[in-house]
Amino acid sequence: MATPDLRPEVTIERRVEWHDTDAAGHQHHSAILRWVEHAEAELLRGLGLARLFGRSPRVRHEVNYRSRLWFGETVRARLAVVRVGRTSLHYEFTVHGESGMAADGTLVIAHVEPDAPGATPWPDDVRSALAGPVEAGRR
Repeated sequence: MATPDLRPEVTIERRVEWHDTDAAGHQHHSAILRWVEHAEAELLRGLGLARLFGRSPRVRHEVNYRSRLWFGETVRARLAVVRVGRTSLHYEFTVHGESGMAADGTLVIAHVEPDAPGATPWPDDVRSALAGPVEAGRR
């Protein structure tokens, strides 16, 4: 569950379902982000960080749509941590279909404690788990 430089990553596999498509018959633009969020859920659960659900709102995302995905097609969504800031986390993702890359992009989340008026620093254990051994060793 880590990239070559040991930062956490995960790849999930899903199938394009009927509700993932639009009137043109291919994936609706929102399906890409749903698959990325499925990957994020797997990553956080795998790191023992499921407690972050409800404490990590999305603050920015960018998606480059490269090709279409059709009903019934198998897709692979890969999500990797690329930067852990004081209060934010940057992911990169790719979504591949049977014909190659269908989308890629970035997702930025923030850490917010339940009663805080804005972003709050990541707890040390969360920062260590998300940064992976490479960044954790550079502190």
